[in-house]
Amino acid sequence: MKRFQVLLLIAILVTGLRVAYIFYERHEEQVQEVKKAAPPPLKADYYVTPRKLYPYDLKSAKQLTQQPVWVKVGYSITYFAYDKPSGRVNFAHEGGLLLPIERLDIKDVITAAAPQDPGERQVMAVFTKDGKMYAFSIGVLKDGEYHFSSDDMLFIQDPHELYKHWPADVWSAIDNHELKPGMNELQADFAVGLGIPEPGGDDDNKTVNYADGGKPLNVTYRDGKITEIKAGAS
Repeated sequence: MKRFQVLLLIAILVTGLRVAYIFYERHEEQVQEVKKAAPPPLKADYYVTPRKLYPYDLKSAKQLTQQPVWVKVGYSITYFAYDKPSGRVNFAHEGGLLLPIERLDIKDVITAAAPQDPGERQVMAVFTKDGKMYAFSIGVLKDGEYHFSSDDMLFIQDPHELYKHWPADVWSAIDNHELKPGMNELQADFAVGLGIPEPGGDDDNKTVNYADGGKPLNVTYRDGKITEIKAGAS
């Protein structure tokens, strides 16, 4: 009788362990299913939220003079010669294109008659470069209403601090307006300006053509990273 009780106890223990193991396996399967179903964690870049000024008139736009600014979209903003004594912008004399992530110290924000539209005035940000004064448009004044683009054109915080999680070698390439394998598309935009994707790709796997200020580049991305850099067509 005693031996039977011992065997029964052992059988109960074994059964209990087996049931526990089955529950453990099912729990692990559920955990793995949840992990597979969950979206991948957001990249650190997505957590960066640059501050904006939201200007609404000339006075509020002059906040741009209170700190340095950095160009968001390089090789896309034309600047013109500015004569401070007369307060005139020479729209017939292009000074060049602002560089990617170029730092500027805005000296003033003014309005100037737009040559292409007599009923419109351009809102111009005035800055100095190589000892000369220039201005570029950050908005328009028409029918008594201001429309600004400055928040989309300029960082008012140092992008080196905003994206300080990027490695030093990546920032070195950006500051030298160069691309290197392993950079993501945002880093490439910071280095050489915006590109135009070729048809047929997706967000992470594609070929992008960059004008790069007159030095065209053809860049291949795989899994969101640069894998190949070639000279592009002029």
